[in-house]
Amino acid sequence: MSNGHEKKTRLRDPERTRKRLLQAAFREVHRSGFQNAGINTILEATNVTKGALYHHFDSKEALGYAVVDEIVTKIVRDGWLSPLLGSGQPIDILIGIVRRISVRPDDIRTGCPLLNLATEMSPVDEQFRKRLERIFLAWQEGVAALLRRGQSEGTVRCDLNPEESASFLVAMVEGYASLAKNAQDAQVWEVGIRNIVGWLRSLRAPRQSPKGGRPMSKKHVVRRAR
Repeated sequence: MSNGHEKKTRLRDPERTRKRLLQAAFREVHRSGFQNAGINTILEATNVTKGALYHHFDSKEALGYAVVDEIVTKIVRDGWLSPLLGSGQPIDILIGIVRRISVRPDDIRTGCPLLNLATEMSPVDEQFRKRLERIFLAWQEGVAALLRRGQSEGTVRCDLNPEESASFLVAMVEGYASLAKNAQDAQVWEVGIRNIVGWLRSLRAPRQSPKGGRPMSKKHVVRRAR
C-alpha cells in the first residue's frame, strides 16, 4: 500500500515532471537541433501528456529557453565556472579543465550543446541569442578573472590582455569541438587539447631571479642548488 502511495506522489510531483521534461527536451535538442526537435518524441520519452507539458511551458520556445537557462548554463558552470574558482595556480587550473574535456564518441558525435544552439538559433531567435550570449560572456569573464588573479600573483604574464586571452581560449575550445564533430574523430579533439595546453603554458610568467631581475636561466638554477 505504501508503494502505491509513493507512486501516486511521484506522478503528482510537478517539479519532478518538469525536470523530466527538461532533461528529455535537452537530449532531443542536442541530438536533433531545436528546430527539428519533436514534441511527441519528448512526450514519449517522459510518458507525459501534451497538456502537462504546456502546463509547465507555454510553448516549444519556452521549453527551449528553459533548456538553455537551466541545463546548458549548468553544463558550463559545472565544467568551467566552478573549477575556475579552485585553489592553485591559474594556468594549472585551466590546463586541468581542458584536459578533462570529454573525447567520448557520443560527445564527439553530438558536439557541444552551447555551440550547437548558438550556431543554429542565434541568427533566427533573439531570445535564444541573448541567453547564449550571457553564457559565453560568463565563461569568458570567469577565465579573465582567473588570469587577472594570476597576474596579481606573478604567475601569469603581465603583458597579456586577460579579456582577449579568455575569448581566445573559448574560441579555441569551441573551434576544436566543431572540427571534431565535423570529422567525427576523437583524435581531432585530442590534438586540440594538446595545442590548447601548449598555448596555456606559454601564458606563464617567466621565472624571476630573487632580486627581481632577469628570468633565471637553468645554469643559474643549478648553481644556486649547489
